[in-house]
Amino acid sequence: MADYQTIRTGAGISAAQIDEGLRAHMNKVYGTMSVGLLVTALAAWAISGLAVTTDPALAVAEFANGKYLTALGQAIYLSPLKWVIMFAPLAMVFGFGAAANRMSAAGAQLYFYVFATLMGLSLSSIFLVFTGLSIAQTFLITAISFAGLSLWGYTTKKDISGWGSFLIMGVIGLLVASIVNIFLGSPAIMFAISALGVLIFAGLTAYDTQKIKVEYIQHAQAMDSEWLAKSAIFGALNLYLDFINLFVFLLQFLGNRE
Repeated sequence: MADYQTIRTGAGISAAQIDEGLRAHMNKVYGTMSVGLLVTALAAWAISGLAVTTDPALAVAEFANGKYLTALGQAIYLSPLKWVIMFAPLAMVFGFGAAANRMSAAGAQLYFYVFATLMGLSLSSIFLVFTGLSIAQTFLITAISFAGLSLWGYTTKKDISGWGSFLIMGVIGLLVASIVNIFLGSPAIMFAISALGVLIFAGLTAYDTQKIKVEYIQHAQAMDSEWLAKSAIFGALNLYLDFINLFVFLLQFLGNRE
């Protein structure tokens, strides 16, 4: 990854123009990511019900009958459609890179919002497991942590591009360990996965922010509007995934269960 100051000096347009364009680009990245998070939250809220009970045995029976779910939630969770909702976001993430190359910027943005909706449906179960207050508190802590990590990744002079391969390997390891623990059901392994998940996605937040910044500067001279639009959506997707995963792993530590 090239040094920021070196790229600015060698660009064919003025440093002021690059700085102004970079600010606009980052604003679009964060704005798109924020809308995606809002869509996810609304989709999750639309499915979950608000009824609660202090009797765990009764809660299991009532959940099986759909008491804690809206009509939409019952249609999903009480049918095979739940498996589609569970795995569709993962399939869309893997397919996004190839699909975006054939899409217009507007199409890629729509794809991102559809993905955010499916992610919300997939995450809706947190409202059935954790208290609303603990979810709100964890979200606030995640937002503050994310902002600090992203700001550091944006402002640091340190080249952290070398983190990428190790962090991606860590994500793959988390995925494998999570699948294995579905069958083992070990609380100790779950704790270790959550702890590592927080560290890995904290690192990815800083790494992805710096990567978005440097990629913009490297392409600033061409000023390809279509590339810039798609790049902002790709950046928003990466930061969105960092935020969501950081939130989910922190929730395992900080969330109070119903």
